[in-house]
Amino acid sequence: MIDLHTHTTASDGRLAPAELIARASDAGVTILAVTDHDTVASSDPAAAAAAAAGMAFVPGIEITTVFDSVDIHVLGYFIDHRSPALLKFLADARRQRLDRAREIIQQLARRGVPLEAGPILQPALDNESASIGRPWIARALVAAGHVPTTNEAFDRWLSPGRPAFVPRVGPSPDMAITRIHDAGGVASLAHPAVTNRADDAWIDDLARSGLDAVEAYHSKHDAEAVAHYLALAARLGLAVSGGSDYHGSDEPGTDANNNASHGPAAPGFASLPRDAYDRLAARRPTMRASASGADTSS
Repeated sequence: MIDLHTHTTASDGRLAPAELIARASDAGVTILAVTDHDTVASSDPAAAAAAAAGMAFVPGIEITTVFDSVDIHVLGYFIDHRSPALLKFLADARRQRLDRAREIIQQLARRGVPLEAGPILQPALDNESASIGRPWIARALVAAGHVPTTNEAFDRWLSPGRPAFVPRVGPSPDMAITRIHDAGGVASLAHPAVTNRADDAWIDDLARSGLDAVEAYHSKHDAEAVAHYLALAARLGLAVSGGSDYHGSDEPGTDANNNASHGPAAPGFASLPRDAYDRLAARRPTMRASASGADTSS
């Protein structure tokens, strides 16, 4: 099995990198990507654990962007996770996440739902590579007894249109695609079927901006959605990617709009076929340059 969409404790996952690799190995995954939100902090420990387990590892990222006030997630694969330009770009995104979390906590307090901000924010302050998100606040709401579940935290307070929702400020999808390419990677649109867009015209626009692939295989894509995005990718000349979007427990992770959502039970729940993986890997900038006969020796 090939799973190119998983998360660790570096963002909103519930398992440390070594725990994720162990869980994936038990599930039969042979190629795995860690795609934490706006951070590559788990890349090195996950790669080491994967090597020890005999599993191929793909350095990845899931960058949260904003287009027409809607969150659009862009996956990056085969990236140089030590790229200085990419690291600076991600650090800026994490600072925006931290500012947003502070404002959400303030909005909750104004509505009579107090939370102690320190324990929520401190992990991100202590570790600049940690990527805070609304699931951290949802879990704090449960721990403080304000709601019984993280699903209810999102339903009552944190989702768009709810009292404590704060719109995201972030880079455009075009910027994320450029940064992924600059880091030697391949850019894929994450889970398009659960992104709040009325039609596919915007994906055509992203393809013209350099998008390499579409995530056709995903734990929230039914057979009809998979077929639709396979056909769309073929029409636009794009590769396809796929993965479970595994977060590590039966507690919800987040869907494409960062709404609470129970995720798959194990890595590999949605698997990318091997031939599709090979076509995706061939979209790497160095591979494209070599295929075209370009001189890449300097």
